[in-house]
Amino acid sequence: MILEGFGGPGGWAVALRDRPTPHVGMELDQWACATRAAEGHPTIRCDVTAYPTAPFRGRITGKVDSPPCQAWSQSGHQLGLEDQPLVHQAVEDLAAGRDTRARLLTACKDPRSLLAAEPMRWHADLRPEWIAMEEVPAVLPLWQQYASILTSWGYSVWAGILNTADYGLGQGRRRAILIASCARRVGRPEATHYDPRKGLQFWGQPWVTMAEALGWGYTTRPAPTVTGGGTEGGGAEPWSSTSRAAMRAAMDDPGHWAWQRPATTVCADSRIAPPGHRNRAGGERQFTEGTVRVTLPELARLQGFPDGYRFQGNKGQISLQIGNAMPPPLAEVVLDEAAGRVEAALGVAS
Repeated sequence: MILEGFGGPGGWAVALRDRPTPHVGMELDQWACATRAAEGHPTIRCDVTAYPTAPFRGRITGKVDSPPCQAWSQSGHQLGLEDQPLVHQAVEDLAAGRDTRARLLTACKDPRSLLAAEPMRWHADLRPEWIAMEEVPAVLPLWQQYASILTSWGYSVWAGILNTADYGLGQGRRRAILIASCARRVGRPEATHYDPRKGLQFWGQPWVTMAEALGWGYTTRPAPTVTGGGTEGGGAEPWSSTSRAAMRAAMDDPGHWAWQRPATTVCADSRIAPPGHRNRAGGERQFTEGTVRVTLPELARLQGFPDGYRFQGNKGQISLQIGNAMPPPLAEVVLDEAAGRVEAALGVAS
């Protein structure tokens, strides 16, 4: 089987469910687990750091991980950068079969920092055929440490930064990716889209803009639809008069940035900041003129989830799930590189 650590609401699982190998996710958050259940993704609700590897020994083909990013992101004050030497030590120790997590955790300024070392415990014990991992760009030096260790174990490894806009998503989202396989040679997934500001290319297609991704090309914009579940107002809430006016103004102006560019990085918020926005001290996002507020279904579409995906929980819980998820289109291209294309796995010419 394929095992997802830190499975979230199913960003990896959406890409995995069309593959012939069964998968199961591990996730602690109750609302992410409820979303996974609503979508039929097999899930073990647990604390990944406390779960034993033994039940999966000899049964794992692939392992995917998206450890929580809060310790490494600006919204979390990037304390993970200060804890980085401790995280590197944890990875080195786990690779050698020494579990020093409890001792190192006491020295961490943010206890979530050490979660980025957790996948190595599983890799060292299970030695899956292939591995795929995703995190915010600040974690790349850690992924490079993983790459060095996995290479010494006989894996072919690629680690670097990918942008979702280069793979057809209407959102610019840069992520540190690690791809490893002991069965095939791996490398950087080939981009399918390009930034038109760099001139016409002889391959691929121009980036998908935010307006295109949200279907603003309609003569009359479809009314927002409510999806999701839960008993606390799951799904999208109607726009406020202010946000509706701002959106309509943007729709009526083909020169608005959203017609020219993919959305900026989707976070756990329904406001999409314009390009070039900056974060205030302490991680609070600064929203300036040109900010667009979208509904939760639109936020999910920008993140690459299928329309009608059944997120569970209230508005805040759903937006948090969306903002923290692995974008399914990016998961798909990473999986194709790590494990081979689905068509090839099924014996169909790719």
